[in-house]
Amino acid sequence: MTQVLCITLNPAIDLTVSLDELKLGAVNRAVSSQMDAAGKGLNGAQILADLGVDTVATGFLGGDNDGIFNRLFGEREALNHSENLGQVVDNFVRVAGITRTNIKLTDDYYGIGRTTDVNGQGFVVTETDKLHFFEQVAQLAPTCDAVLIAGSLATGFGLSDFDHLLTVLTDIHDKVAVDVSGEALKIAMRYPLWLIKPNTDELTEVFGVPVESLDEQVALFDEIHSDIEHIFVSMGERGVHWLRRHGETRELYRAVPPTMKIKSTVGAGDTFVAGMIFGLLANDEPQTALVRATALSAHAVSIIGFKVPEQDVLNDLIEQVAVEKLA
Repeated sequence: MTQVLCITLNPAIDLTVSLDELKLGAVNRAVSSQMDAAGKGLNGAQILADLGVDTVATGFLGGDNDGIFNRLFGEREALNHSENLGQVVDNFVRVAGITRTNIKLTDDYYGIGRTTDVNGQGFVVTETDKLHFFEQVAQLAPTCDAVLIAGSLATGFGLSDFDHLLTVLTDIHDKVAVDVSGEALKIAMRYPLWLIKPNTDELTEVFGVPVESLDEQVALFDEIHSDIEHIFVSMGERGVHWLRRHGETRELYRAVPPTMKIKSTVGAGDTFVAGMIFGLLANDEPQTALVRATALSAHAVSIIGFKVPEQDVLNDLIEQVAVEKLA
């Protein structure tokens, strides 16, 4: 069975609180709340597992509050046995301290769902922690069909460490997918990656140029001599552009999701990346893979949390995705 190594360097416990309307400086009463073990790589691992792909999850976890993560891994093991879903195997390196808590405040502001994030602080990675982590990566990566690195860098795991991680992985593997932002994104763009998914704001922040149009995006990637096989540029409700290198040629696609009532954007990008990894590893036709990933991501914004919907719901969303080959 296909297996993907999913790396989360800075996981979080997500506390999602739903409100009718967030009022600053006032007492707000929650409509509902839930707490989840999270982190972009771990989120991707769960979506891949729901799609039937085995995953191995690694990175760093605070040993002082890892109970919610242990419960998640136990629940995923039970689902693997009862519903024949993919595995999410725990290979996280436990470190001293706590995993951060991120608060997600979701409200229906003038009928438009929005999410306000308050990200906490957690553990600090030591040199010994990093040594253990790199040993894990060196052992696990060669046994997997692809590698996903997603999310922010933990305190103590700096840009030079991230650079070294990419060097190690791209030397081992030709299918390395990355979903990061800031200076880490700039470093990642220098490598011959398999897949990367920045959004327009992240690209503009890092490279200082507008990238709202396809022409601007292509010009940027040509200017920095990007040697990445699959570049997905997320544009929010305007959809996604896919710049695909196919041998000596380049193909360009656009997918636009259906209009959804947004409850939370948490996990939507992670779901898209996981959906594309699934489709590419399955050797699906490009438009088939892109439409499915876009539909999965659209479903994610319509719920609190994220999951693969029932097949009839997914099929209905797939029919509403607009996709075209541009070149």
